[in-house]
Amino acid sequence: MQCRKGQSENFRTGNASLRTVNFSRILLIKPSALGDVVHTLPVLVKLRARYPAARIDWLITPQNAEIVRCHPALSNVVLFARGDFARGGRRWQAVGAFFNLLKKIRGTKYDLVIDLHGQVRSAFFALISGARVRIGFDRPLKPARTVSAEHDLKNIASHGWRGAREGSWMAYTHRIPIPTLDVHAIDRYLWVATTLGLDANPPDLTIHLPPETVPKVQRLLDERGVPASRPLVALVPGTIWETKHWTIEGFAGVARELLSSGFAVALAGTIRDQSRCRQIAAAAPGACDLSGKTTPADLAALIQRAELCVTNDSGSMHVAASLGKPMVSVFGPTNPVHIGPYGRSESVVRVNLPCSPCNYRRLSQCPFDHACMKQVTSTMVMERVWKILATARTQEVTRQEGNGRSVSVQREHAI
Repeated sequence: MQCRKGQSENFRTGNASLRTVNFSRILLIKPSALGDVVHTLPVLVKLRARYPAARIDWLITPQNAEIVRCHPALSNVVLFARGDFARGGRRWQAVGAFFNLLKKIRGTKYDLVIDLHGQVRSAFFALISGARVRIGFDRPLKPARTVSAEHDLKNIASHGWRGAREGSWMAYTHRIPIPTLDVHAIDRYLWVATTLGLDANPPDLTIHLPPETVPKVQRLLDERGVPASRPLVALVPGTIWETKHWTIEGFAGVARELLSSGFAVALAGTIRDQSRCRQIAAAAPGACDLSGKTTPADLAALIQRAELCVTNDSGSMHVAASLGKPMVSVFGPTNPVHIGPYGRSESVVRVNLPCSPCNYRRLSQCPFDHACMKQVTSTMVMERVWKILATARTQEVTRQEGNGRSVSVQREHAI
């Protein structure tokens, strides 16, 4: 049921009225990147709990759609093929598809749009929807030194998220207040809960994979001599930022030690990451290179298959966290408190330098020769790998013993 005209007047008075409105057509906007999409899953779950009968759609890029398409809380994916505009021969086709997308969004008559992307293009989609309630973050805060109980990283990054960008906040009827910048992205997205009266349950990050991804990944591994019975570690060395790349030799050193310890090692990433993966594979004979051969959903299935995942600060790290898989992630220019693996601070390896974090994206911006990443050694990472694996095995034994006791008690009651 769409919101009545009288209701729309109440919406402008504040957030209190929104907590009692039963929206029926909801559009969630978070098209990319992979880690940000994973961070948004708890919002989707809480929206479904709050509006059990609503149509809840997600505006997302095709490459990330398979991560969310099978989620039981989601009604539909609305595909925004942003990458088609960069492909010369398909630009006119992309323009036509874009106008069809706008027509589809407008025609669905959403009564609530939540824009967690916060850029001009996402705000444009919110406006074009015609929804009477459009929620997004408030305008950016000025960066400031904060006092945090969670960490002692006192450096003020000169770049990074500070609020809605590019004037996008002007498109929203309701803005999510930003009380602090010293918060993890998942908790930041969940600030929308106050506006809409969503529940206060712990965040649910569960990924529901398409069923075909698991056998596809095992076929790729079988073709490279890695049977399902062999323990596997996934190494994902790529990321868009140059400054977030750990060294080739660092990843290769990790791969060599894992191979010598009996693990299979699979390198994964996009086509963009193939050069790095090939160099690592060449320096660690026996590692299989799957770069460019997996979709984001396939990557998730590979991580699910693995005993452990080793990454930079990247989307694969957040996928591993959502799947509950052991991981080790190397951090340098970014703040793990804000965008690290959620609730998994023990998985982060970093060196404590006064210049880190900085949030510089390009190596040419770094005045310290990438010291925050170069000073992380494969020995440091492997020490954490063994510790994380030992903890995971202890937890698994405890879980199995607990299940055994439960089965025993059930049998006693049955007798």
